[in-house]
Amino acid sequence: MDVSQLRTLIHVAELGSLSKASDRLHIAQPALSRQVRLLEEELGARLFERHGRGMVPTEKGQEVLRHALRVMAELEEIRAVVSDEDAPLRGHVSIGMPPTASDILSEPLVSAFRDTHPEATLRIVSAYSGYLLDWMHRGEIDAAILYDPKSARTLRIHPLLEERLFLIGPPTSNFSQERPVSFSQLADQRLLLPSVGHGLRSILDRYAEETGIVLNVKVEADSYSTLKSLVRNGHGVTVLPLAPIHEELSAGRLAAAPLVDPVPVRRLIMSYPTDRPTTRLARFAGQVIASTIATLVERDVWSGTLLVPGPDGVVRQAL
Repeated sequence: MDVSQLRTLIHVAELGSLSKASDRLHIAQPALSRQVRLLEEELGARLFERHGRGMVPTEKGQEVLRHALRVMAELEEIRAVVSDEDAPLRGHVSIGMPPTASDILSEPLVSAFRDTHPEATLRIVSAYSGYLLDWMHRGEIDAAILYDPKSARTLRIHPLLEERLFLIGPPTSNFSQERPVSFSQLADQRLLLPSVGHGLRSILDRYAEETGIVLNVKVEADSYSTLKSLVRNGHGVTVLPLAPIHEELSAGRLAAAPLVDPVPVRRLIMSYPTDRPTTRLARFAGQVIASTIATLVERDVWSGTLLVPGPDGVVRQAL
């Protein structure tokens, strides 16, 4: 067996389909099918149950999958051990970020690359989490910041932050960070939110269902800058984290109030693909992003709680 077979096994198991894995990996479906078949022949066991809806790992397949994931992680550790982390690098790296994170993290990241790896080229891709996840799997970006990613076997994740979401309005709204607003009151607000299926909207819809209210959404706009512009001009209110609108709040162009009962939060995760090596430039970008977020939380620019993974893999709040 070889690494490419293990990589195929991981993707087919996650997607449940050879055709989907073929599309993701840019490898012809017959070639992937042959890799799975050769692996099954070598191991002398069926790794997948095949049916009309796709492929599901057998009990033996699940055991092999767990080992395959550990093998890929160990390969990455070998690369990390022998690399010289202090040497300036050349090359290219692409980092994906959601728009709300890109607005505040792009400049510190570019500055860090200019100072530490001046010969390297950096591409920052700003898009919503669903697109970033797909592009990372396709190899079009090397790492990405994701909000609340669904469990994926092909991701190695580093929790960064549990950020708090605030009710954002124009200056005339008289919102104040000293006067919390009950989440249930969103039913009475003229809301401007992203469309259904967008990550932020999904979080708010879930909180609304738990609270027993229906969100009064009057305008849907998936553009973050459009939402800010509409709010500034008095067309309604929205829900956002504070960090990307820190300057607007300080200048009095927007106003914010904390939401309570419940407090809506979402998790920010640094994600890398497990099925291929993480480059030193991608690891460097992740380190810069994590330290920048920690600094912004310490300065009360980013409202949230830092997260750290424990030795058992369980995410815990940083003290």
